[in-house]
Amino acid sequence: MAERLLIVEDESTLRESLKRVFVREGYDVDSAESCEAAVKTLEGSTYDLIVTDIILPGMSGIELLKKCGEANPGQIVIVMTAYASLETAVEALRAGAYDYIIKPVIHEEIKRIVRKALRERALRSENVLLKKQIEDRYDFDRIIGESPGIRGLMAEVKKVADSRSNVLLLGETGTGKELFARAIHYSSSRKEKAFVPINCSAIPEHLLESELFGYVKGAFTGAFSSKRGLFEEADGGTVFLDEIGDLNPALQAKLLRVIDDREIRPLGGIQSKRIDIRFITATNRDILEAVRQGKFREDLYYRINVVTLKLPPLRERREDIIILVRHFLDKFAGEIGKSVKFIDDATLRLLAGYAWPGNVRELQNIVERAVLIADGETLLPEHLPEGMKDSATFTAESLERMLSIEDYTKEFISRYQQNYGEQKLSDLLGITRKSLWEKRKKWGIRRGTT
Repeated sequence: MAERLLIVEDESTLRESLKRVFVREGYDVDSAESCEAAVKTLEGSTYDLIVTDIILPGMSGIELLKKCGEANPGQIVIVMTAYASLETAVEALRAGAYDYIIKPVIHEEIKRIVRKALRERALRSENVLLKKQIEDRYDFDRIIGESPGIRGLMAEVKKVADSRSNVLLLGETGTGKELFARAIHYSSSRKEKAFVPINCSAIPEHLLESELFGYVKGAFTGAFSSKRGLFEEADGGTVFLDEIGDLNPALQAKLLRVIDDREIRPLGGIQSKRIDIRFITATNRDILEAVRQGKFREDLYYRINVVTLKLPPLRERREDIIILVRHFLDKFAGEIGKSVKFIDDATLRLLAGYAWPGNVRELQNIVERAVLIADGETLLPEHLPEGMKDSATFTAESLERMLSIEDYTKEFISRYQQNYGEQKLSDLLGITRKSLWEKRKKWGIRRGTT
């Protein structure tokens, strides 16, 4: 659909000339010979942009500009004047004009200004829509689950969402810590500012400090220009530090100072900068044990866990498994373009009985894979990964025997390490390969034996 323009000009020759110019440019153009006529036109129509003369009989262009601003704060207005005085231009800009142009009007110049204004308007509209989509995507109502554990967590989260307090999220890999962090941010008064997620274990240690704090030109070899750090980019918003337990001691001390002083200093800089950041941190480790072992600063721990929220693993909210499965089934069927609508009863039993060591993330991946390879309208057991049936049986046995998480993990490693490679076994347990090695050593399980 063509963008709509309204030209307000009492000189008929110029009015018709501009109308012809913009019609040739592909716009839908209306015109008015006075501000009073323009106001009547605006009562029944909306326009993407208005071009108006300032000096007009009756109501002036400045008055029209103010009326447009009151009726539609986003209205773009470009003013024309035959008086090249700074005072007139400043008055128009203060009243909300996008730009001004001096008569005699040069067609190429006014076309350029109009194109620029409409591009910026389109970008603003896209940004508003995108921001609304993001806010809707991370709205608390989009977090799926009806179990007491997830409902209780949601109630806690809503209480703290709009506070200034730092939040520590605890939970296993795949439980949705970043999803909750985003929901907290987009439900707070900071939602108009940036949400900056940082995985402390994903950025090489020697680069992490410069990424967080930025640097000035010449701070180190290769620093050919200054660069803003992620903390500065998040000013006024929220920083989500995932896997904070992996932060080295030197950076722990610097983070503590940032939280206490609300200031950052770029690498190589001599001046500090004030910042306003809310910190949401997360870890899948036993951070209190790390404090006891001296691997994590106690004073930093107390700064980041003003509010502590523990996300339950999927095995502790089994009533949510089928709800999540159906949600992901609809989601991926639509995205992939498959007609999969139903889930076989045997498939449901396998999904409900599985341990889900990778939690919601693993469930999402498995449903996506199943939808991808399914031929008909129903998900069948053969669409699930090999070994899942055996694992589901093992899980059922474990629940019946009331095994602890530690005993479950120990038996799982002993039983299945010959069936899977190291990475697959680690993934199924939701732990790293290093952690798998540590657990074998702790329990005296030799690799490749049962």
